[in-house]
Amino acid sequence: MRLTPPPLFFAWFAALFLLWTPAALATGIYDLPTLGAGSNTYLLDPAEAISRANEGRLNGDLKKLAQKTGQEVRFVVIRRLDFDQTIEGFTEQLFSRWYPTAEEQSNQTLLAMDTLTNSVALQRGTAAQAQVTDDIVDSLIRETIAVPLRDGAKYNQALIEAEKRLGAVLAGQPDPGPPQVAEINLEGTFASAEETDDRSATLWVVVLLVLATLIPMATYFWYAGIPGR
Repeated sequence: MRLTPPPLFFAWFAALFLLWTPAALATGIYDLPTLGAGSNTYLLDPAEAISRANEGRLNGDLKKLAQKTGQEVRFVVIRRLDFDQTIEGFTEQLFSRWYPTAEEQSNQTLLAMDTLTNSVALQRGTAAQAQVTDDIVDSLIRETIAVPLRDGAKYNQALIEAEKRLGAVLAGQPDPGPPQVAEINLEGTFASAEETDDRSATLWVVVLLVLATLIPMATYFWYAGIPGR
């Protein structure tokens, strides 16, 4: 006698799969290769947001910067974070994993970007911080990078402009500032990273809970028939 699993079994299995899949698409720090100080890789792009030509350009320019100044800058572009993670927390944890000691961290700068929410964070060591001040970091994220992302999610342009500005500052040159854009109004168009992350996480949870409820109901009525038919 062959036992057939009840229809609700398949429905709940499908619901659990839907709940699990978004988490599987998220990127954590252990999903990325370890790039210690001195590594020849300066861009990781699992989100595939950067063209091959610009990937080569960025790696080449950042390698020259490291050879010339001893300052290493790395960019990480991911598709999305886990529900309970912020881009700031992700960047800080990845920075500590790649450069576990204060000595290794000193000349390092790490910029991470999440393409789902377009949130960005930057972490740097003590020697890099002496040149890349807090004001420069704030302007870099809210103007140099945010403007191209607002204007059609131009990830290539955002990182190229960020590399130019960071490269100039870390090479001891005057800060060139953000690209000139007429009538920039960042306060009205960009939420903070925390606000964006919270809204995104809430939306995912609501959608998945609705699906987890409707799929079993729909499957039950499909097999059992609607009462009164």
